[in-house]
Amino acid sequence: MSGSIENCPALVLNADFRPLSYFPLSLWSWQEAVKAVFLCRVNIVSEYDRVVRSPNLEMRLPSVISLKEFVPMARRPAFTRFNVFLRDRFGCQYCGGPFPAHELTFDHIVPRSRGGQTVWSNVVTACGTCNLIKGNRLPHESGMHPRMRPHQPTTRQLQENGRAFPPNFLHDSWRDFLYWDSELDPD
Repeated sequence: MSGSIENCPALVLNADFRPLSYFPLSLWSWQEAVKAVFLCRVNIVSEYDRVVRSPNLEMRLPSVISLKEFVPMARRPAFTRFNVFLRDRFGCQYCGGPFPAHELTFDHIVPRSRGGQTVWSNVVTACGTCNLIKGNRLPHESGMHPRMRPHQPTTRQLQENGRAFPPNFLHDSWRDFLYWDSELDPD
């Protein structure tokens, strides 16, 4: 593998061989992965061709590691701007357009100035243009209704949505572990 050793992160799998997170992808630096190997907290599943050496040891860098103990997923994901975008698949709930995260905002269906709360059931992803057009109005006043009813997602739903947005770099050794449980398209 060419390039800096810093470009050798390890994909971290739970004990059931599923990634801890798809978005962001659960990656540890090569230093964290090596430390976890020596502390016997992980199993090495796959390795890079890159080697690190000390006076007493030579070791190929892990590219995929699995935790020895299963870490259960949180039942209720945190209410964050990013998780709202992920729930809504980075699409404006008014115009339907997909947008990069930096071009999105969230909209209160019932505006805060009119008693609306900042909760899963009252917040949707919106592009800046739609958010400005809707303004301080209710959906029936603006004629703008969200494409889907806002809800509190499960951690699993967010994980599934995150799988649709793969990172820019995927090492070949990771591919089998990222999509092994995906439903296959019939031919």
